[in-house]
Amino acid sequence: MKKQSVLISGGAGYIGTHTAVELLGAGYEAVLIDDFSNSDEAAVEGVRRITGVDIPFEQVDTCDEEALRRVFEKYEFDSVIHFAAYKAVGESVSEPLKYYRNNLVSFMNICALMREFGRPNILFSSSATVYGEPETLPVTEQSARQPATSPYGNTKQMAEDILRDCCAAYPEVRGIALRYFNPIGAHPSALIGELPRGVPQNLVPYITQTAAGIRECLSIFGNDYSTPDGTCLRDYIDVVDLARAHVAAVDRMTQDRMKTSYEIFNVGTGRPVSGLELGEGFEKAHGLMLN
Repeated sequence: MKKQSVLISGGAGYIGTHTAVELLGAGYEAVLIDDFSNSDEAAVEGVRRITGVDIPFEQVDTCDEEALRRVFEKYEFDSVIHFAAYKAVGESVSEPLKYYRNNLVSFMNICALMREFGRPNILFSSSATVYGEPETLPVTEQSARQPATSPYGNTKQMAEDILRDCCAAYPEVRGIALRYFNPIGAHPSALIGELPRGVPQNLVPYITQTAAGIRECLSIFGNDYSTPDGTCLRDYIDVVDLARAHVAAVDRMTQDRMKTSYEIFNVGTGRPVSGLELGEGFEKAHGLMLN
């Protein structure tokens, strides 16, 4: 049986492109939208080359409700995966209004149009940052959310609340929020991957750019954490595994396997890796030394 079509907002982004590849491989059709504010058209072409599918793409800002409406009028899809958001934690502290306006307006537009057009399934790309400074580790879906440590984190908490309330108020709407940790890596083809604009905000692209000579040196800050090597621990997850988790969530919604109209799942490995361990692992795998 032919599977349904999925709209992917932020579809030219790091996780969006990998999810598109996995969705197509699982038999779904997909439509990508993105405004290229932090992505590139080459990523869409990468998806097409990997899959051999001329996947539809529209350059759309999800904050523009009328432009987004035209996408809903043009394409048939039953599910949406919403990735489109600003995500630099530091920038969100210095420019909170930019983050609240973009991240919340875009998601409210998605929710409103999904309801208006009778499209039932909303998968929200959330983040483990909603747990703030957790009281105990590891966190589970039952762990209480703590106050957000940044405006970015607050937008994720607020968007989750918006989705929860929409699912409670509108019987035709179903939603899943995936709270994930630190995606890393790239598709084995190397045709798509993490290509941040400007100075990377995440460790792995900084490592790769240092190895490529784009950055002069790699600095790993902190040496007094209560960890085996004194550097900070993070739960890193391969981006392809994360993409497959999104496919599993879409399956859950479209195959009527949800237990309630709104569900939350953590997506991680449960095996933390330190910053120093990650850098040394990269050196060993590639037979080189980072400055």
